[in-house]
Amino acid sequence: MSLDTFIAGLPKAELHLHIEGSLEPELMFELAQRNGVAIPFDSVEAVRAAYDFSNLQDFLDIYYAGANVLLTRQDFEDLAFAYFRRVAADNVRHAEIFFDPQTHTDRGVPFGVVVDGLIAGMERAEAEFGITSGLILCFLRHLSEEAAFETLAMAEPYRRHFIGVGLDSSEVGHPPSKFQRVFARARELGLKLCAHAGEEGPPEYVREALDLLEIDRMDHGNRSMEDEALVARLVTEQMTLTVCPLSNLKLCVVKDLQDHPVPEMLRRGLHVTLNSDDPAYFGGYVNDNYRALADAVGLTRGQLTQIAVNSFEGSFLPEDEKARHIAAVRAYAAAT
Repeated sequence: MSLDTFIAGLPKAELHLHIEGSLEPELMFELAQRNGVAIPFDSVEAVRAAYDFSNLQDFLDIYYAGANVLLTRQDFEDLAFAYFRRVAADNVRHAEIFFDPQTHTDRGVPFGVVVDGLIAGMERAEAEFGITSGLILCFLRHLSEEAAFETLAMAEPYRRHFIGVGLDSSEVGHPPSKFQRVFARARELGLKLCAHAGEEGPPEYVREALDLLEIDRMDHGNRSMEDEALVARLVTEQMTLTVCPLSNLKLCVVKDLQDHPVPEMLRRGLHVTLNSDDPAYFGGYVNDNYRALADAVGLTRGQLTQIAVNSFEGSFLPEDEKARHIAAVRAYAAAT
């Protein structure tokens, strides 16, 4: 069996996926036409050509423009279901997806429209593909703490639909400490906590996420490797890192996938997972990330199996469900 075939059949979870970032150009055009929204592109090819970024902000500019086509409950259901249809083919068994409510409520789209649509797509995916999922509300870090508190207040009536909160958008200049009080409030509500840190921001942002936000899971975390004491701490605490190789390449976090830190992370004992981040924009869904990185750095079947195990161990699933999925991963690896 080839390594590509092994990856294709490997059961896995995805823990770092921005649902708005799974908006493929074809669906963008379809929703723009449905809703009568003008977009600054005249073809699917023109959209794809625009997906050439030199940094995170270049990407975010087009990301927010694309989100303008999302207006109705049906739009959000279609968006979510399209993602799950794609990853069902990648043998993703569970996904914990981010969404950015402020991207939509600031445009006048009601919070409930966004959530109801996404949940409908998630429930449909579970019924049709057997993929379980959870929803994580992200605060846009380039906006104010006050705006984050307002968003969390909007979310409280829908608390039953969320498993956690996260922190995303422009990292540099917006340290985790800016949102310490908001995260404390989310913790009081019983939500799991995660945050983007150490993608473009320094190792100190990773420390702040750990010490001030008291996160349960670290999104990205690449620049932790610059700080030996921090690496040792992450290993000791078995903090899950949701790493996104093709995103890192597309946004120039690494110059070449051959330079990606995942092999060293694994060697050092870090709890690494592989994820797609914003797959419509970064050139691939979760299996594409597994394959591209395996080809670039020579990951073994054993390492890939461990990464898949990590993806379930690092999820926010109940312990019995984690154990069931991990057993399936190990059984698959043993049989192939």
